[in-house]
Amino acid sequence: MTPCILCVAITGSVPTKAANPAVPISISEQIESTHAAYEAGASICHAHVRNDDETPTSDPEKFAALQEGIKAHCPDMIMQFSTGGRSGAGEERGGMLSLRPDMASLSVGSNNFPTRVYENPPQLVDWLASEMVKYEVKPEIEAFDLSHIHKAAEMNRDGRIPGQLYIQFVMGVKNAMPADKEAFDFYVKTLKRLVPDAQWCAAGIGPNQIVLNEWAIAAGGHTRTGLEDNVRWDKNTLAPSNAALIQRAADLCEKYERPVATPSQAREILGLRTA
Repeated sequence: MTPCILCVAITGSVPTKAANPAVPISISEQIESTHAAYEAGASICHAHVRNDDETPTSDPEKFAALQEGIKAHCPDMIMQFSTGGRSGAGEERGGMLSLRPDMASLSVGSNNFPTRVYENPPQLVDWLASEMVKYEVKPEIEAFDLSHIHKAAEMNRDGRIPGQLYIQFVMGVKNAMPADKEAFDFYVKTLKRLVPDAQWCAAGIGPNQIVLNEWAIAAGGHTRTGLEDNVRWDKNTLAPSNAALIQRAADLCEKYERPVATPSQAREILGLRTA
């Protein structure tokens, strides 16, 4: 079967050390945590950066320092920067794309989050997509809703997102798409119908993390795990590290007889430049 790409979402914009002391906040902590996850089987690092007080930021200098450190310790790992709306406003969200990471997240539509509207206006979506084309950054489309799959397919057809499409199904965010197996199966079916050559992965939030890991691996897709999405191992236990969460996903790959993709295999599958 196709090797399974494991993405580690190391920090995010929300989890704090008060929630779990293992959440890496400083650049040095993030590099160390990513290196351990890399050794456990992660090929992609999905990265946010934080200020010293743990608040989220889109500061390009912090992204540059993180990218430099990860490349030094994990030279072939795929760097994926977040352009999410919790870390900045407007075009500030794409200010780090000139650093030419391998990939960046791209939300192509708006939806509800637990306490706010996650706004992705069409004009900003088009600008972020154009910046990714300009700097040769491959988008990972974060689909929080079925309409986002259709929108990504449209942007792929008209060239705003050129090349092979890569979509991540995000399920379990409160007030957005729940972790529903029939909806997940329909997402997969819809993407295959609209864009037959697309690659896809899935991420579950909170206790849905391990659920979506298993659904994606069993269905032949790729998957994401990490302390951004869930700071707990189970209901009663905190997750010990990003590496432990990646190892748990790798164990599921073994269960379903899926080899874990090496970074070079992941680059080939996603059509990325060599490290």
